[in-house]
Amino acid sequence: MNVLVVDVGGTHVKILATGQDTPRQFDSGPALTPGRMVSQVRKLSTGWDYFAVSIGYPGPVLRGRPISDPHNLGPGWVGFNFEATFEMPVKLVNDAAMQALGSYKGGKMLFLGLGTGLGSTMIVDGIVEPMELGHLPYKKGTFEDYVGVRGLQKYGKKKWQRHVADVVRRLVAALEPDYVVLGGGNVKNLEALPVGCEAGDNANAFAGGFRLWEKAKEHNASHFPSIPSELRRTRRVLL
Repeated sequence: MNVLVVDVGGTHVKILATGQDTPRQFDSGPALTPGRMVSQVRKLSTGWDYFAVSIGYPGPVLRGRPISDPHNLGPGWVGFNFEATFEMPVKLVNDAAMQALGSYKGGKMLFLGLGTGLGSTMIVDGIVEPMELGHLPYKKGTFEDYVGVRGLQKYGKKKWQRHVADVVRRLVAALEPDYVVLGGGNVKNLEALPVGCEAGDNANAFAGGFRLWEKAKEHNASHFPSIPSELRRTRRVLL
């Protein structure tokens, strides 16, 4: 199936379709409503063949629908009918969950997105669980107050990196993942990755969007080539 993946961000919307090598993008921002987003995506994707759409949404999602409007975009996202406007099947998930799915190699993975805030998702044996860990209390605020873009701007790069390492350490101790993937636009500001972490790639959001349309089936360890041998076992992907 040919799929169009739409990665909605606070500054840009990026798209890529099955069989294409180069993403296309346009600016987003406070004036971007869902209707305008769909209209611009359809124009920008002219010439691409696709029959289904995956959307990575920068906010909480419940049963495939936004439950609140994004902080950095226009209004009207809650209750918007994406399938009617795209005129084809649509799957919508949290943007961190989509990038996490594209980064997944099996086992129990914690994904943390260092961006405007702190995106977070756990995947356990193929089952995706978006989380809102960034809003948990930390010091005099929340995790994302210290490791999101506000923390980077307020505390500077060196202190921000120490906060990132501390937050990762706390979450790893609590959640006990097999491995941690750090993604998001600010991962490039880390001079060294915290222990036990690997850097994700924003392009993995597209891979995650394509995976959303894979049929649920048994995956053996060869489907996730980088998982350590001691973690290899048969897994079921449930999307």
